[in-house]
Amino acid sequence: METKLDSYHLPVTGRNILRFAFPTIVMTVFNTFYTMVDGLFVSNLIGMEALSAINLTAPAIATGLGYSITAVVGFLVFRKKDSLLHFAKPVFRGGVLFHASTNGMSELATSLVSGITTLLFNLAMLKYIGEDGVAAITIIMYVLMFVSALFIGYSYGVAPMISYYHGERNHEKLKKLVGFSVKFIVGASVLCTVISILATIPLVGIFTRPDSPVYKLAVTGNRLCSIALLFVGLNVFASGMFTALSNGVVSAVLAFSRSFLFTVASIQIMPVLLGGVTGVWLATPVAELLGTVMAAALLLKYRKRYGY
Repeated sequence: METKLDSYHLPVTGRNILRFAFPTIVMTVFNTFYTMVDGLFVSNLIGMEALSAINLTAPAIATGLGYSITAVVGFLVFRKKDSLLHFAKPVFRGGVLFHASTNGMSELATSLVSGITTLLFNLAMLKYIGEDGVAAITIIMYVLMFVSALFIGYSYGVAPMISYYHGERNHEKLKKLVGFSVKFIVGASVLCTVISILATIPLVGIFTRPDSPVYKLAVTGNRLCSIALLFVGLNVFASGMFTALSNGVVSAVLAFSRSFLFTVASIQIMPVLLGGVTGVWLATPVAELLGTVMAAALLLKYRKRYGY
């Protein structure tokens, strides 16, 4: 009996797209939420010095737990042979394996450089402020990470739809999907930025007390770093979209430039231009802005080629 993926044949509306992306949004957001709760208990029950240390260890722990849970759940779901998608006897196809591996270079690049950029941020804060600065930037990273998870989840969710419509050469549906995605991400980005800036005091207050020296630093830093939320969503979506279109090279260039080249350059240059810690706070917004400029240029360049 022939089976088709009914979800891909539904009308491309905002409601259907969000229903399709909702599971991955929930997965990535809750994965990040675990890290935030971990930091919350550490900062309140142990102290800000411990929170500074967890800035280096928590991402690794959270990533390991997140992928472990996903692997277990995936095994339970796909072990059923009566399911449309299920495990089968593996067959080695070197070309397919190589293409799949190279297509995921953007994710590889992001994972490899995240530890390096975190270290550079910590070193910059130690140089200009000290340990309190490391604790403050850890709090801000939690906020940025939580919002980024929303866009990462959305991008993961719509990626199969992008691949399907591209393979089907259904340019009409692909245009509608990409068009809605850009509008949704822009709207969500503006909303998240406004909320993050307006809710800075309660957000920071979750992790540290108002009488702590870290509190004032984190409040100032979060209001400045929140500007980056205007650009993160588009950058994440653009990279994920090119991966879904099987253009791993462009996706990797976007991811590596945004998460490493632009970030490292901003960390080194902005504090010099602005005279200290303000430059560190604005390093992420500047890097994300440069990433958005590059993403927009590449989206326009490949628009006719992929028909979106």
